Amino acid sequence: MPLCPHASLPFFFFFLSFLSLPLSTASDSSLIYTSFLHCLESHTKTSDRVFDSVYSQSNSSYSSVLQNYIRNALYNTSSTNKPLLIVTAAHESHVQATVVCTKHIGLQLRTRSGGHDFAGRSYVSNEKFIILDMFQLRTISVNVADQSVWVQAGATLGELYYGIWEKSKVLGFPAGVCPTVGAGGHITGGGYGNLIRKYGLAVDYVLDAQIVNVNGEILDRKSMGEDLFWAIRGGGAESFGVVLSYKLRLVSVPETVTVFRVEKILDQDQNLTGVVYQWQQVAPTTNDNLFMRMMVQPISSKVKKGTKTIRIRITAEYLGNANELVSLLGKELPLLGLKKEDCTEMSWMESLLFWASFVNGTSPKVLLNRSLNQAKFGLRKSDYVQTPISKNGLEWIWKKMIEIGETGLVFNPYGGKMNEISPYETPFPHRAGNLFKIQYSVNWDDPNVELQKNYTTEIRRLFSYMTPFVSKNPRSAFLNYRDLDIGVNDFGKYSYEQGKVYGVKYFGQNFDRLVKVKTAVDPENFFRNEQSIPTFPSKA
Repeated sequence: MPLCPHASLPFFFFFLSFLSLPLSTASDSSLIYTSFLHCLESHTKTSDRVFDSVYSQSNSSYSSVLQNYIRNALYNTSSTNKPLLIVTAAHESHVQATVVCTKHIGLQLRTRSGGHDFAGRSYVSNEKFIILDMFQLRTISVNVADQSVWVQAGATLGELYYGIWEKSKVLGFPAGVCPTVGAGGHITGGGYGNLIRKYGLAVDYVLDAQIVNVNGEILDRKSMGEDLFWAIRGGGAESFGVVLSYKLRLVSVPETVTVFRVEKILDQDQNLTGVVYQWQQVAPTTNDNLFMRMMVQPISSKVKKGTKTIRIRITAEYLGNANELVSLLGKELPLLGLKKEDCTEMSWMESLLFWASFVNGTSPKVLLNRSLNQAKFGLRKSDYVQTPISKNGLEWIWKKMIEIGETGLVFNPYGGKMNEISPYETPFPHRAGNLFKIQYSVNWDDPNVELQKNYTTEIRRLFSYMTPFVSKNPRSAFLNYRDLDIGVNDFGKYSYEQGKVYGVKYFGQNFDRLVKVKTAVDPENFFRNEQSIPTFPSKA
């Protein structure tokens, strides 16, 4: 049943009185809870039991509910601003009512689907805010006959893969390799994984969607229109509404795939730089069935104690058998020296477990494990490389990585299907012309503040050193590796100009089209965060 966007008249006057009060004391927090719950109950069916889904700061379960889906401990400190309320939506009507009531009260809404939000924008705000937690909305409905699946935003990729595997052993979906990533955020930000060169991005296979707009209405592809449908496939749906679910087209996977993981260490193998240089030529141009991710990491040397060296680790998946793969790389990447004994043939499901670092023979049911409340400290950045880095350039990078300390690089090759799709087909612009994407990555366990400062300085230094080797004008970035260093928005007088600073890096020439959609569907900018899509400046 559609929600009424306005409360009853007496309730409306109650809100006017309420909004004139300062929201700073414990009694104010209690008043917010009471008022918000009253509003929710007036906008949902009695049978939906919305009361059981709302947690105030005084609730004994509040902390565990909040922390369960915090994936970055940087945003789980005593000084982190906490939400006034958490709504763990159990029904679509809870989502609709939460949007309507948060807007009425005048608070900010942050929506999280339970995945890996590196910058914590789905559960942290400097304003007074409410979290809409989608983790209970995780239904997966596979239709083998038409090779499609409806997946709710709160499902994890692991749950999505398991649901597909239960129904078919020769259907898959091109998305990420980490099973605890949330499907909602992953898909709406682009979504890539080890099938990217064969099939492209997750957003390239979205057939339909359900979204709750700023008025609390549920829209599908037909009712939302093609502009909004375009925007939520790579433009970050958090700027436009709350995605409830996606309908996805599945893809074919062979009964047998081949994987390998090969390491080389600089002070033990003089070919390491040559391998990396050759990898740049091969990984984005080789057979589309082959995806080779390469991790570059400074590690302690076993050859010379007390010093550091560089290790590369190439992890790959080939949609075919081992003989074909060894023959292919023997010709194209001979310096790697791949042998058949380095390779393992397995099913697509087993390869998912391999990528997630589970031991061979692990039950696929492990993909259903959500790993609650296991946040570590971490920082991420991203870049795109469009021209191969020279051997001298690579050796200079190794030197700087060793000097800096712990920050590693992950090279994810493009090419293949990515070269065939227009950069304007979806908001995700980083298609043809990019050889590979770089993820900058550093993790740690100790909450020491000085350690955080040191690692922040480290990753920023390496990012700066990489400037000559990466894309320019703009220096592009990947939305799902959210990086607040590249610009933030206070949504004041110059919000469009502020938004363009980071928006062009994430979306290229698609930015203004996203702003146009935003201005049309959410002109008052209710759905916002520090890096959301702004509206066009008012003519007034």
